[in-house]
Amino acid sequence: MVRKNNRDSKSLYQIKVTLVGSKPPIWRRLIVKDNIRLDQLHSVLQVAMGWFNYHLHQYRVGRSYIGIPDKDTDFDVTDERMVYLQDIMSNVKDNFIYEYDFGDGWEHKIVLEKILPLDSSESPVVIKGKKACPPEDCGGIWGYSDFLAAIQDPKHEEHEEMMEWVGGEFDPDEFNMNFINKKLNDLKF
Repeated sequence: MVRKNNRDSKSLYQIKVTLVGSKPPIWRRLIVKDNIRLDQLHSVLQVAMGWFNYHLHQYRVGRSYIGIPDKDTDFDVTDERMVYLQDIMSNVKDNFIYEYDFGDGWEHKIVLEKILPLDSSESPVVIKGKKACPPEDCGGIWGYSDFLAAIQDPKHEEHEEMMEWVGGEFDPDEFNMNFINKKLNDLKF
């Protein structure tokens, strides 16, 4: 259920975003204002995780869907431009799902870890994370597993093809917090 709270920022939220099904886990810990709109949060999540916004997305909060309404959808979708993070989570451990790329089905579990006092800290900002984001269009969590097997074994029958497809190199352990925060700082909203 979407609550309609005061839109003024009262606090900062420390949230953890984990790519569901990733082993070892691919995750980011972020600080965002409690009054960030969900369309803005989408932009933050794209940068923080390393996606390129090539595909559709939606949020699932309980049985509610929040995203970009489409008259051709056969279920109700609340407009993400009208919903603020504080509308859907306000207590530590509250959580919801952010889904990106309906074909590959990347699901991200977002959990409110801490509510922090509002201060002059930069927001949004990533404060920790692990692992690289999978490449776009690699086939979801199962395709990513196959992709990793191919690029890590030079004798694998698809090694050369996958290396060419990914642009010559890919480090699944890479996490560059400074690069991500520079890109987050460039977001304008």
